[in-house]
Amino acid sequence: MTTVSSPGRRRIDEIGDESRRRILDAAEELFAERGFDRTSFVDISERSGISRGSIPWHFKNKDGLVMAVVERAIERAMPAERYQYVPTLAEVFDDSATLVRSENSALLFMILAEAISGTSAVHGQYQEFLTRRRGGLELWLRAQRPEGADPETASKQERAFAVALNGVLLGIHLQALVDPDGFDLDEALQSVAALFDKNLADVWSTPPASARARRDAAKTGNG
Repeated sequence: MTTVSSPGRRRIDEIGDESRRRILDAAEELFAERGFDRTSFVDISERSGISRGSIPWHFKNKDGLVMAVVERAIERAMPAERYQYVPTLAEVFDDSATLVRSENSALLFMILAEAISGTSAVHGQYQEFLTRRRGGLELWLRAQRPEGADPETASKQERAFAVALNGVLLGIHLQALVDPDGFDLDEALQSVAALFDKNLADVWSTPPASARARRDAAKTGNG
């Protein structure tokens, strides 16, 4: 009996996994095209070829489906294992170019629009995405840290550098989506890479000044 039932159970699981994947693929496409609010279960059913009643069976409700789409998009954009080894800065920029050119890359900015509201179901997921991106960059920077650098000070400077670099990459991504013919993506990324490489030594040699310190210095200079 066990021998007979096990293959049947695996086949059911395979059918369930395939249905789930098709629903997620359709939802991701539609969310990127129309946004969350203007996408219904009926739309997803028609696009995926899966019955409307199967969608809540897999994901409970629309929030559950949105969260599943977001989690998969985040994992695809920044896999958990990506920074188990230390990438080069060139690989970081290659990742960004690949992400911009990927299908439905606009979804990350659809998610951002939803995440800006603290009550959105995807707010925490987008925070996780940004944290993972910054954490990967910090890991790379930490591997370049010179011997003798104060760990506490260096960590603060690496964190600030990672935030700046991540912001630039996201900004280029957004421009490429809105104005794809307005500039050369590879040239823009190479330019930023050269700029950050040129100033990399300053991450550890020049502690980042606080906003108050900069204001005080400006006042002193004006006086």
